[in-house]
Amino acid sequence: MKLETAITIKARAKVNLTLDVIGRRENGYHDVKMIMQQVDLYDLVTIRCIPESEIRLSCSDDFLPVDDKNIAYRAAVAMRNKYEITHGFEIHIEKNIPVSAGLAGGSTDAAAVIKGINRLCALGLSENTMMAIGFELGADVPFCIMEGCALAEGLGEKLTPIKGFEHAWMVLVKPNFGVSTKEVYTALEYETLKGHPDTEGMLKALETQSRHKIIDRVYNVLEEVTLKLYPGVSEVKCFLAGHGAEGVLMSGSGPTVFGFYKSYERAKNAQKKIKKNYSQSFVVTTYNKHENRRSHERKF
Repeated sequence: MKLETAITIKARAKVNLTLDVIGRRENGYHDVKMIMQQVDLYDLVTIRCIPESEIRLSCSDDFLPVDDKNIAYRAAVAMRNKYEITHGFEIHIEKNIPVSAGLAGGSTDAAAVIKGINRLCALGLSENTMMAIGFELGADVPFCIMEGCALAEGLGEKLTPIKGFEHAWMVLVKPNFGVSTKEVYTALEYETLKGHPDTEGMLKALETQSRHKIIDRVYNVLEEVTLKLYPGVSEVKCFLAGHGAEGVLMSGSGPTVFGFYKSYERAKNAQKKIKKNYSQSFVVTTYNKHENRRSHERKF
């Protein structure tokens, strides 16, 4: 069998349908309980084997580093070192997911690199093994390797694939600034949070695909912090709601905000108007690779 010498992978973004913080560890990291849902907004990650023993990374977005400050670069290094791969890789990221947006853009690129090298080098790694490698790089990488929709617990390493929100249209809006995830979590006082998501209710709503129940239960506790530190996020939420969006919520630590629409046409019409104020706005649908897969907990 002839091995592939190059491969291109879709690295999809994610949003948080719910995000709860339930504890803080002695090392400063927080325990979370959240439902992550992939959407069909993606970077294209192309990986090519080269004879030289080095990693060359390029990106369509000049803002991103192309050395070990980039998590995708570090993913390639980790795979080469762990499996003693002698040749190198040329990696190009065609960037479509906004940067520093709360959409796991960096993590999903790293996940694509791990999966791509596994295939190119015929390593035969299981999904669990790749997820364990990914977790060493970042908490969202395992989910991006698994794909679809999942309940994430612990630091994000405890994943249970679940039925996602099927064929749901939404508009994503990323304001013209980034948010520091570390700053948000440092400022969070989880003991005094005013509310928490109904995670169990959301799981039941997803199982029955009750659209109004799903939308009613979107909730992100990090909004309590981010909206105070970055008032521009509140402005985006109001703007989306004012253009017909339902279930308007911030994803991750922000600043991207999303809202649901009943059809592509409604979402597209709203996005055309929103784009005049916020250039980084996108019409997307949910992505559910594991719709028919039996749920089972993944931990590594």
